[in-house]
Amino acid sequence: MATQKKWQLAGDYFENCSCDVVCPCLVSTGAPLTARPSKGVCDVALAFHIDKGSYDGVPLDGLNVVVVGHTPGAMADGNWTLAAYIDERADDRQAAALEAIFGGAEGGPMAAFAPLVGRHLGVRKAPIRYAIQGKTRSAEIPGTLRMTVDPLPTLHPGGEIWTSAGHPVAPDRLALAVGAPGSQYDDYGIRWDNSGRNGHYAPINWSN
Repeated sequence: MATQKKWQLAGDYFENCSCDVVCPCLVSTGAPLTARPSKGVCDVALAFHIDKGSYDGVPLDGLNVVVVGHTPGAMADGNWTLAAYIDERADDRQAAALEAIFGGAEGGPMAAFAPLVGRHLGVRKAPIRYAIQGKTRSAEIPGTLRMTVDPLPTLHPGGEIWTSAGHPVAPDRLALAVGAPGSQYDDYGIRWDNSGRNGHYAPINWSN
């Protein structure tokens, strides 16, 4: 077995899925990922911004990645369909590094999802805009994805609901959020609108 390259990254992430708030795939009376999604299937996009990172000496600072998935039933049952989008500003070495990390080939959190994927639609370079304004996160791939999440309303004076739900992407600190109007995706013959649906966001600090 080939030796994994050493890598690390820190930054921010958010997601928006088709489940009701709060997503039963993550929080339910059953084991994690075994509950039936709210609509029977799950359509989800996860957006990532890397503040600082490196892969075997290749710098990854400032780059963005989006992973879009579809699951036909409970997540733990597998047979996921995935598509990935890598920041068009990445050079060939950076693109290869991001594909290895976010595809789960080099360990880290995304490796937990890799065995569940049955169909890869491909990896594409694209212009990806990632923005944080106050507590709102947004990402856009022109003509393909527009996604925004806001924190769930709360009586907490901090204005956010944070949980330690064990989500593989951010196991210790995850904010509960909701998709804003216009959170839509259209590519590979897949089209959805997750406005008003479940969301999360969190800082991330990954390594292998």
